[in-house]
Amino acid sequence: MLTKKNNFSKTKIIEVSSSILSADFANLGKSVEMLADASVDYIHIDVMDGNFVPNITIGPVVISAIRKYTTIPFDVHLMINSPSNYIEAFVDAGADMITVHAESDIHLDRVIRKVKSYKRSAGLSLVPTSHYNILEYIIFELDLVLIMTVNPGFGGQQFIASQLDKISCVRDMIEKYSLKTKIAVDGGINIGNAKSVVEAGADILVVGSAIFKAGNMLDYIQQLKSCL
Repeated sequence: MLTKKNNFSKTKIIEVSSSILSADFANLGKSVEMLADASVDYIHIDVMDGNFVPNITIGPVVISAIRKYTTIPFDVHLMINSPSNYIEAFVDAGADMITVHAESDIHLDRVIRKVKSYKRSAGLSLVPTSHYNILEYIIFELDLVLIMTVNPGFGGQQFIASQLDKISCVRDMIEKYSLKTKIAVDGGINIGNAKSVVEAGADILVVGSAIFKAGNMLDYIQQLKSCL
């Protein structure tokens, strides 16, 4: 596999969105405070329904409960079927950005418009088997494209390196249309592969287990942000 290195990577600002999927669920509020103190840019919240992906996590009630622990933007990743039915509930709970999956609804444009009607940022997620061409008709409406580099459902999985080419293709599409859409990459991200992910075109690194396993969260996050 030959992955193109984008010219902007050496000067761009890298943001880190920390997934709480690997946090201590008995102390989520404390975990969110720790991440805020460690200077993450977003709190990434994975919502799973047990149908779209083979796991069940948390919903609006929990998000509302941890919202009071920080003002850092909540990046809510909906791995659920029929996401349009739940947009308002997640907005009310404190979501600042809502990302849905390309396969979660046949009327993606309606879902994205609904998110934006609440003045929230809207994202679309691609799993490893999703083709990036699906973005062609909707990328103009997106604030974010979330590229999964693991199969969604569980934290701590191994990074799928074949997705680097997809990241580059999405970056090319964004540049082709001169858009401000950001690319986030989620799944198995750590110090060892962060540089290649950013060079492929990522703006935001979504990192979970690697941060929580680090001896010093602040140092690890700063290393991620300076991975180039």
